[in-house]
Amino acid sequence: MTLTIPELRGGLAGAGKRFGIVASTYNQRLVTLLLEGAVSCLTDHGVAASDVVVVRVPGAWEIPQALEELAARGGVDGLIAIGAVIRGDTPHFDYICAGCSNGVERVSGKYRVPVAFGVLTCDNTQQAEDRAGGKGGNKGIEAALAALEMASLFERLRS
Repeated sequence: MTLTIPELRGGLAGAGKRFGIVASTYNQRLVTLLLEGAVSCLTDHGVAASDVVVVRVPGAWEIPQALEELAARGGVDGLIAIGAVIRGDTPHFDYICAGCSNGVERVSGKYRVPVAFGVLTCDNTQQAEDRAGGKGGNKGIEAALAALEMASLFERLRS
């Protein structure tokens, strides 16, 4: 006997959906590439430019704070965190990365809105460049795809 079990998945159609992107200004050259990739991906999948809001914050530490404000005001189907943290000579990297990732997760759980994580956490500049449009692709695009898919999935789960 073969059982057929229904499977729910999200799609990538973005028409009619609204997204907020919080992007840091620290490591601006890299973050700009990630942000451009995310915005391009959203609009390529049918999201109207007027349905995307970009909020700029000083660094990765502040990303969750702005995400929380966007989530609290409502009106978005998904959020995207964009930033780049590169390891230095002190443990500062570890605190910033942990604070950012934990804060992003907290916002998603508290407000029940999908939040895609497009924050690079790299050991060196080359790794970051590789992931901001280099040989590793563009993690901004990947985060936007995840946000589109999760927004669609949440819509299906709630209907």
